[in-house]
Amino acid sequence: MLTCDEAEEEDMAATELQNRSGVRIGTDLIDEFAVGLAGRLIRPADADYDEARRIWNAAIDRYPGLVSRCLGVADVIHAVKFAARNNLLVAVRGGGHNVAGRALCDNGIVVDLSAMRGVLVEPKTRTVRVQGGATLGDLDRETHLHGLAVPVGVVSKTGVAGLTLGGGVGWLVRKHGLSCDNAISFELVTAEGRLLAASAEEHPDLFWALRGGGGNFGIVTCFTFRAQRISSVFGGLIVHGRDKAREVLRFYRDFMATAPEELTAYAAMLTTPDGMPAVGIIACWCGDMEEGARVLAPLRAFGPPLLDAIQPMPYPSMQKLLDGAFPDGTHNYWKASFVPQLTDTVIDLLVEHGNRMESPLSACLVEFYGGAPGRVSRTDSAFAQRNAEYNIGMTAQWTDPAESERHIAWVQAMYDAFEPHSSGMHLLNFQSEPADQVIRASFGDNYSRLAEVKRKYDPMNFFSLNQNISAAAH
Repeated sequence: MLTCDEAEEEDMAATELQNRSGVRIGTDLIDEFAVGLAGRLIRPADADYDEARRIWNAAIDRYPGLVSRCLGVADVIHAVKFAARNNLLVAVRGGGHNVAGRALCDNGIVVDLSAMRGVLVEPKTRTVRVQGGATLGDLDRETHLHGLAVPVGVVSKTGVAGLTLGGGVGWLVRKHGLSCDNAISFELVTAEGRLLAASAEEHPDLFWALRGGGGNFGIVTCFTFRAQRISSVFGGLIVHGRDKAREVLRFYRDFMATAPEELTAYAAMLTTPDGMPAVGIIACWCGDMEEGARVLAPLRAFGPPLLDAIQPMPYPSMQKLLDGAFPDGTHNYWKASFVPQLTDTVIDLLVEHGNRMESPLSACLVEFYGGAPGRVSRTDSAFAQRNAEYNIGMTAQWTDPAESERHIAWVQAMYDAFEPHSSGMHLLNFQSEPADQVIRASFGDNYSRLAEVKRKYDPMNFFSLNQNISAAAH
């Protein structure tokens, strides 16, 4: 039987930092590293360690050896060089909202950018500089002051970095394209600890890869975006009873086929806050308000709906409409597949599997991207899913960890059912556990070019906790 002192020593040994080869990293080296940080180094014994290792998705429960909360680029470089010298596994945390939990790792070091959330707007040039830890809410708050908006996602707590590096779809996607299409430069720290700028003029190969290629090539500490003149939008939620799901989804498909690109609208099998199974459509019109009212009139009249909350609103309010549907601390498991057409068979599958959902927090999503994304060649950036029309999202969300197995099984069964109808590509930001073959298929012919960029900038796969590209691929 262990004495108290022996038990304490055993606990300390269990939390010692080890590198990827199992070699212990001494406390003297860690102390020296901490002294060189302007930010803060958080260790397992610190009172706020559990908070530092917590992210939005409670299904991710990892125990990093160190969390380096960086205050600036110099801190990021310092952390990267320390990790490289000591062969540490590295995770990069921006907003911490990626469903796969790539912001955390076990035993290694988290390079935490969550304190780097600055946003600088240049109204005359309509450009915006955004630090790597900023969220969509941080970005929207600053751009809205100038009557501008950057095309980003749909939940304000999402990190700008992970969203953009994986492509980035949101309420402005059909008119103004993906988030990565609106990025005009990046500043990043490489695996060697160098600070590089990537744009059409500087390191164009890296610029190409960062627009959709994930976090494979370095830690982006600053993004520069092109902003659009958007201040207010016409949008909101329409809700119908679940018994109308087939009719509503078919109407949605036919309506969106001819809808102007100023309109982005997504549909979902969901459960209302009061527990009613429903089908909903959430729409965002980013053009002239009177024209938007005319265009949306048939969508609002169909049914008629049980709830019509379409109204003019500031764009940041639109960005927050879904925040409540993805609260912190729930367990999440997601998958997604692109389908070229929303056929009656696909709709039947949506209804069938939507009716099998066991959690009121889960949803089956239909997202139509036809428009601006498809006018960019699939070889112009790493993001290859340019001709994808519909993304089918399967989002399981629950609160009791004891229920995990059955909710994950529901997602997997739905994913398998859609595979025969899939284009073979997937929205990687929407995947909890993308297999290597899914990653390769999603990049298509761009994969070999991405592997060349990986060999050039990260041949040892220092940055591996991402939608990982093999440097050895040919």
